[in-house]
Amino acid sequence: MEADKNNVRALAKQNQEETETFFSKLKRKKPKQLDDVAHRIHDKVSNRFDCLTCGNCCKSISPMVTDKDIEKISHRLKMKDVDFVARYLHMDEDKTYVFNETPCPFLMPDNYCLIYEFRPKACREYPHTDRRRFYQLLDITSLNRELCPIVYEVVELLKQEKLL
Repeated sequence: MEADKNNVRALAKQNQEETETFFSKLKRKKPKQLDDVAHRIHDKVSNRFDCLTCGNCCKSISPMVTDKDIEKISHRLKMKDVDFVARYLHMDEDKTYVFNETPCPFLMPDNYCLIYEFRPKACREYPHTDRRRFYQLLDITSLNRELCPIVYEVVELLKQEKLL
């Protein structure tokens, strides 16, 4: 069964233990071909999904917002940086800025992003399954596979590869 916005959490929970075991092996062994394989799978899978029909990421999690993001977004919104931070952000337990609320305050009802052209770097890079040093992102990937059908499908296909 292919993951979609409605069933992805249940599918991820069904094989959580298997995925955790797989990820712990990946972290230990760090296969040289992991990035190439993950990127190939990401390209194949991401072409099958339209993020605008889902929006789970913007509805459920807050991205890390860097100082550079704050500067860029506040400038484009014609706000002072300090006012933007006061209105939209707070520091999380990791001492990084995140949005005060979910869904994202810039998510529109049709799942379009009001600030798409200058959205935070973390949003531009989501779902992170095509990033370099993929093994360093396994913890966040484990969380994202419960929200994002692309991440779920990438992980499931990665498990089928002869990486370990």
